[in-house]
Amino acid sequence: MDFSFTEEQELWRKTVRDFAQKKIKPRVREIDTNKKIPEEIIKDMAKLGLLAPTASQEYGGAGVDWTMASIAAEELGRADISLAIPVLYLVESAWGYIFSQYGTPEAKKEYLPKITSGDVFCGIAVTEPEGGSDIVGAGKTKAVKKGNNWILNGEKMFISGITESSKWGGIHLTLARTDPNKGHKGFSFFAVPLKDNPNIETTLLEDMGRMGISTGGFSMSNVKLPDHYLIGGLNRGFYHAMEGFSAARVLIGATCVGAAEAALELGIEHIKTRKAFGRPLGSFEGIQFPLAEHYCNIESVKLITYRAAWIMDKMYKEKKFTHYDVSLAAAMSKLRAPIHAFSAMNEVADWLGATGYTKEYPIEMGIRGVRSYSIGAEGTMNIMRLIIGRELLGKGFLPYK
Repeated sequence: MDFSFTEEQELWRKTVRDFAQKKIKPRVREIDTNKKIPEEIIKDMAKLGLLAPTASQEYGGAGVDWTMASIAAEELGRADISLAIPVLYLVESAWGYIFSQYGTPEAKKEYLPKITSGDVFCGIAVTEPEGGSDIVGAGKTKAVKKGNNWILNGEKMFISGITESSKWGGIHLTLARTDPNKGHKGFSFFAVPLKDNPNIETTLLEDMGRMGISTGGFSMSNVKLPDHYLIGGLNRGFYHAMEGFSAARVLIGATCVGAAEAALELGIEHIKTRKAFGRPLGSFEGIQFPLAEHYCNIESVKLITYRAAWIMDKMYKEKKFTHYDVSLAAAMSKLRAPIHAFSAMNEVADWLGATGYTKEYPIEMGIRGVRSYSIGAEGTMNIMRLIIGRELLGKGFLPYK
């Protein structure tokens, strides 16, 4: 048992941290206010290999493993406490990997090099207006094969990167029902381009946080796609989606760790220097004890998260674990990370007092941003609990069967 990082991993952390602290952190308030990630940051991330870094090197990716991907996610979360850039990073890392693994050579050649260079966007479109986490029961989007093409009809909602995809170009990996008689085994994945498509209508929503990346939805009316835009095997889409969600959940855990650590560092600096009744705030037990609790909670999340990344690496490289093992570990990280990160940030806001309710400090951006992870991004908290219960008790105890 070894809890240390390798020399290569430590160098990677230093490289990403140096970049993120110099290029990203000073501009987080600007990103949150302007509701846009500056193009030069996107291009600098691409040069460093931070856009879909898990994708194959053959198509411009860095081919990093999940431990390395989690390290980068942590450092981006530490720099951008608003979590806009971390969302961009984790979406492209998780779903760029799925595209790299299961996309056709024609589709990958067309899009992956542009994704990793920051010229186009890669997103995920599973959630529907009436569906939420009930992908199978409420999924109404359909795809029908006609000749060498697929015709897609349906609507997706609460999707990250709508503006980015419709303006830059790129694809959203979109889940559609291809066999209505097979339940979860009747879904397939498709690469759907949003830009300049007359058969697609987009909708934008204004989130309360992570303002630098857009959220919304899109409706498809007889969207025609060539057969090579099918991602993975026919009727294998549900499984590819679950694999991508597990990856994204681990990266969310790492992102929350970085953002929470940044918040605690900000809080510690404040309680060391701010005085009340002639003493530093940090000398009062009412401040010290919560600090101890939050520090321990974030450390426990970090261990759970990096263990999940380690399990993923062992599965992909050595086949030592299964997708069920990964699903359990990822759900544990996703269940704990957003809750403890939000709690730590909320505590720090209390330490800051009235200043914590202003935009003089970035803590309010963190509170707004991290809340998205517990509300629903990549699955709600109760979905994580269902996954964990399923793996502990068996599928026979699922409440929805």
